[in-house]
Amino acid sequence: MDLRGKIVLITGASSGIGAAAAREFVRAGADVALVARNAARLNELAKELDGAAHVFPADLGDPDEVVALAAEVKARLGVPDVIVNNAGAGRWLFVDESTPHDFRAMAAVPYLAAGYVTCAFAADMVRRGSGRIVVVNSPVSRATWPGAFGYAAARWGLRGLVNALRADLRGTGVGVTEVMPGKVSSDYFANNPGSEERVPAVSAIVPTVTPEQVARALVAATARDRRRVLLPLMLRAVAAQAWLAPRLTDWLMGATGAKRR
Repeated sequence: MDLRGKIVLITGASSGIGAAAAREFVRAGADVALVARNAARLNELAKELDGAAHVFPADLGDPDEVVALAAEVKARLGVPDVIVNNAGAGRWLFVDESTPHDFRAMAAVPYLAAGYVTCAFAADMVRRGSGRIVVVNSPVSRATWPGAFGYAAARWGLRGLVNALRADLRGTGVGVTEVMPGKVSSDYFANNPGSEERVPAVSAIVPTVTPEQVARALVAATARDRRRVLLPLMLRAVAAQAWLAPRLTDWLMGATGAKRR
């Protein structure tokens, strides 16, 4: 896909991977629709991007707000050529530390949010016969570690969403890309205190990547119509092990992961 002049909608665009991806798409010649709850941060980023960005504050965990968002985006910009489902949140908790409200919040974003946003534009994209849906996922969707119950369940949900989209959209001209980075040096852990301590020790073999590295890989994968991209390179070996030796992977995650105090 030639990204020049294309409309790219990015969720979770107020910081981290989302903000870095917005900058990278603009460098590639696209216009970006920035979506997140924090309007002030979106406006700061839009000002930096100097006319190539449009701000749409919304709570993506609320389907009514997503319907309203879609109507506004289509009225102002048209149907996006690319949707980047990047919004993500959630504390890492054992199931017995979680309340039903905790689980609902962690399911709402990223899983339900990605589904809501995709559904809001899918019919128009299929009717047009072109476009790409990008989903940013986590390694926990392949190798599940303890102490992150709701987070892991939501990310496995995203994996299922990707597979279901590929099945439904085959032959429509609308492609699907899954982007899966390892640990990212963003403010995610600062915003979710207590979670970083629960990263399995074995994950130290996978180098940390920056939001900018993820953004470059994401934009390149979109432009090249790639199905999936994992980074850094070592993460591919981890994913292959999870596929080929699931019991060994489960044992490693349990042995090196979080323990109840």
